[in-house]
Amino acid sequence: MNQVNRVNCHYLLNRCGNLKQLKQVHAQSIIQGLYRLQYLACKILNKYASFNEALDSLKVFNQIQNPDVISWTSLINLNLTIDQPHEALSAFSDLVISGLRPDNFSIVGALSACGRIGDLSHGKMVHGMIYRHELSFEPIVGNALIDMYSRNGEIKVAELIFKEMEVKDIASWTSLLHGFVKCNDLESARWVFDRMPQRNSISWTAMITGYIRGRSPIQALELFQKMKLEGNSPPTLITIVAVLSGCADIGALDLGQSIHAYINKTGLDSNSITLHNALMDMYSKSGRLDGAEEIFREMPGKDIFSWTTMISGLACHGNSVRAIEVFEEMLRSAVSPNEVTFVAILTACSHAGMVTEGRRWFDKMSQVYGFEPRIEHYGCMVDLYGRAGLVEEAKKFIEQMSIEADAVIWRSLLSACLVQGNLRLAEMAGKKVIELEPDDDGVYLLLWNIYCSVKRWDEAVKIRKMMKDLQVKKRPGCSWIEVNGVVHEFIAEDRIHSLHSEIYIVLEVITEQLKMDLYQ
Repeated sequence: MNQVNRVNCHYLLNRCGNLKQLKQVHAQSIIQGLYRLQYLACKILNKYASFNEALDSLKVFNQIQNPDVISWTSLINLNLTIDQPHEALSAFSDLVISGLRPDNFSIVGALSACGRIGDLSHGKMVHGMIYRHELSFEPIVGNALIDMYSRNGEIKVAELIFKEMEVKDIASWTSLLHGFVKCNDLESARWVFDRMPQRNSISWTAMITGYIRGRSPIQALELFQKMKLEGNSPPTLITIVAVLSGCADIGALDLGQSIHAYINKTGLDSNSITLHNALMDMYSKSGRLDGAEEIFREMPGKDIFSWTTMISGLACHGNSVRAIEVFEEMLRSAVSPNEVTFVAILTACSHAGMVTEGRRWFDKMSQVYGFEPRIEHYGCMVDLYGRAGLVEEAKKFIEQMSIEADAVIWRSLLSACLVQGNLRLAEMAGKKVIELEPDDDGVYLLLWNIYCSVKRWDEAVKIRKMMKDLQVKKRPGCSWIEVNGVVHEFIAEDRIHSLHSEIYIVLEVITEQLKMDLYQ
């Protein structure tokens, strides 16, 4: 074949916009004998991978005679793309066994595979090959090493590699930042973030997401506001979804609505189901079910998470009848529920006092849909019985559970027993909570009140002594309030807030006014 045909084939591969066009070009390359050219075969392989056609990609690789390093690297990357890290590592092993010298790109692929599957032993072996084959220690290799060691919990090694890197790019800093976030060391992550010479959307998102996962939504929202003010790195879809999650956690409706307006203004991936799900979750948890339902109705497509988010939001706000209606609508649309969906529907039944309906769906979950009940499902059923006043049935249900009840379940029974005035069962449930969580200050106080109410003074004194001996102290309550788009955090007896003096003055005035109203 002459040079023109090779060039044409390369050009056409770059222009392929769909699978049909790719197959046509592939067929022509076979007819003209061009598939024997490894660089073209690799390009065809990668093109199939870009269309998520893994099987066709593997067929192309298997037709390559004596694959070179580039061919093996293409196979490694293909397996990583289709989330088969074990196969990717196996392909790297075959490359080494074939006697070829790995290059930086194949090394990076192997390190990525080791990181994903948590294989520190093989990761160290790949690290050793960098020195054995005298490969250049480029930033891309250092970044992959940082990521691999971080994913395997060796953050100190990752930090050492970072310090020894002569050339660090923005990805190097972000890799170390990611490492600290994965190890839940947010303080060190923020230290790295604050010292980055420059930041991009990925680094901002990594830090914001770290705060969200670390249950520090206030810091996440403050950082997002700072990101927008600096304006150098526009928020990505992942950033927005993370921030909406933070808004949902603390009910920051004003900020959530401003982000919704930002999405509409910028047109940021407006067809993304994930984004719509995050907006629904934010509106639901902020008490705006009308906003959540509006988004739900207007979504171009719905996945199982869309349905579950809507059902859960309705259930948690007491609109159980509507939650069950949406659940039945989901079943009619041929979408199968998952385990979280059943938590939502059991919650709806619990809040509505629909004991028979709840039992029916609990049984169907395992008998029809094949899901083994998890602790969350058992917890919903205990709550269902408790809210209906069936505390003896709740106790019997706990005793028949296939797994050990946790403190949450016993605490649920305790609360139900107190409402029903069943002090005998309440005492038993309280003692179970103390066995499982001896530092739970609330349950000690509840038991103390129970003993005092029935004049069992010896037991009341014993509970107080247990608290003192175990050094159990009442944890201060924490709450958030949003004023004019700014979220304020308060802790009991807080003196840190900048306006604490004015706040306490207002509280004293309110208290005095309440006393005056009481005596009138």
